[in-house]
Amino acid sequence: MNQTAILEKIKRFWDNRPCNIRHSSKEVGTLEYFAEVRERRYFVEPHIKRFVEFENWKGKDVLEIGCGIGTDSVEFALSGARVTAVELSPKSLEIARRRFEVYGLQGEFIEVSAEELSKKVRVRPYDLIYSFGVIHHTPNPEKVFEEIKKYCRQNTQIKIMLYAKWSWKMLWIVLKFGRGKFWKWKELASQYSEAQEGSPVTYVYSFKGIRKLFKDFEILKMEKFFIFPYKINGYRNYNYVKNWYFRWMPEWLFNWLQRKLGWHLLITARQKPI
Repeated sequence: MNQTAILEKIKRFWDNRPCNIRHSSKEVGTLEYFAEVRERRYFVEPHIKRFVEFENWKGKDVLEIGCGIGTDSVEFALSGARVTAVELSPKSLEIARRRFEVYGLQGEFIEVSAEELSKKVRVRPYDLIYSFGVIHHTPNPEKVFEEIKKYCRQNTQIKIMLYAKWSWKMLWIVLKFGRGKFWKWKELASQYSEAQEGSPVTYVYSFKGIRKLFKDFEILKMEKFFIFPYKINGYRNYNYVKNWYFRWMPEWLFNWLQRKLGWHLLITARQKPI
């Protein structure tokens, strides 16, 4: 399958079910819908706010790669940042634009592949380049980082989340869906990495793999976090009941486990000093 065909397949996958679109049962596009999506996202993944520090980007230029339905994009804008958001999925981008309209916010939205940013996004330096859970779904992540370099200056900060290979989630996927067939982990990672099964592309990374991917950047901080503790069927119905093996864990032990086997690799980096 050629590059264009793969990207079209990825676009159709996310158009079919934009990420987090089912975080609310309210009418899509309403203020009530967006408020509930926001509340649920940061309740389930509170580490996002700690990682991003939205309040630090007031008056700054932010380039978000893969904005989805715009939950983090709006958070940046509400904090006073100037937001440029790019997205491959037209359906997701349409909802993100609507979200800004509902909140009375300004932002620039561009439909483009992360591997081809400079074809549509004017090349200029940004204060922050941000991407959360996106770049591991593109066929050639290394091309994205080649593009990112074009938008950096010496003090540009880069904050990116990618999926972790050595994680509780991967262990769960292999045991539940692969019946312990560890040698099929790459295939299983794509098939079951998202709520909607069958992602065309999903890469997962070790710390070593991250260092290779970020070879042209200086990594300032890298950590693992996030284990989803809730029963999935209950969660779909807005019932937050933890699995039995997490219910008995004290919070300090659960947080220790998240740092060791978290699904999210949180990387803060910058361009290497000349």
